Amino acid sequence: MIGIPEEFVRTTVEREGEPGAAWLAELPGIVDELLGRWGCVPDGEVMHGGVGVIVPVRRRVEESAVLKVSFPHPGNVHEPDAFTAWGGRGAVLLHERDDERFAMLLERVRASTLAEVEDDDEVVTVAGRINRRLAVCAPSGLPRLREQADVWEEQLRGDAEELTHTLSRDVVDAAMATVRELGRVQPDTLVHGDLHARNILRADREPWLAVDPKGYAGDPAYDAGTLLKSRALTLLEADDLRRAVHRTVDVFADAAELERARRWAQFHAVRAAFRGRRHGFRVARDGPRLDRLIEFADRLAELLTERAPMIGTRQNPTLGKAVAP
Repeated sequence: MIGIPEEFVRTTVEREGEPGAAWLAELPGIVDELLGRWGCVPDGEVMHGGVGVIVPVRRRVEESAVLKVSFPHPGNVHEPDAFTAWGGRGAVLLHERDDERFAMLLERVRASTLAEVEDDDEVVTVAGRINRRLAVCAPSGLPRLREQADVWEEQLRGDAEELTHTLSRDVVDAAMATVRELGRVQPDTLVHGDLHARNILRADREPWLAVDPKGYAGDPAYDAGTLLKSRALTLLEADDLRRAVHRTVDVFADAAELERARRWAQFHAVRAAFRGRRHGFRVARDGPRLDRLIEFADRLAELLTERAPMIGTRQNPTLGKAVAP
């Protein structure tokens, strides 16, 4: 049986409690059963992400792959559906799936991620191009982001009224306007849902391929906010934060051929500012670092509310429509 990395065991139990511990006890047997069923043998050290283990395998001498088994969670349900719809276009190929086990056999790519690239413009450009490639027609069974609009509006209103915060009314109103004007009229386009540099890996079949999608149907510009939040620590070091923020959004929008990236990024920033106050962030739950990140999220939301001109890029007028795979 495979060994489960200690860090993964610890974080899973901390996050999931007894259900997580029970699942971990079964995990080695689940992996062994899947290896046998799919004719695979382990071929390297077991790795892990936030919610699953990754086992490098070989199914045939010439075919390398990875077995991914995730903790059962609603957020993981549609990952294989997204991979199926893409069919390898901008994302890793799906070879096999077992939805009951939350398991997949996937194309193996390299361990290095886009986050390791030092050139900020290259990181954002690659992410934008991947976003565009992933914008295909969404399968009928995926959750529609437009169906979350009422919840988003209620949460924004409640957070603004209940929490002590420094966000101006204009900033909160801009996020609410995005929900009302864009949130309820989104296209049926496949959206990754968690597109950031650590979820884009170097590959051989294509230079870069996406992994770990949530699998939504909606506006591809929605992922502009996901990417921008993931660039927070890099943006914190910028000499000119205003310029860095607007350039990040503009470069992404230009590469992805999107029009509404800034508005979705602003919406994400406002939600992050409120969420940080209620729950903290993954990298900081309390203390001075949390205070600094909340202050930064506030500033990010303010800057994105500005209707600043493009900085060094052009804006394509397309609306992120789905393209044929």
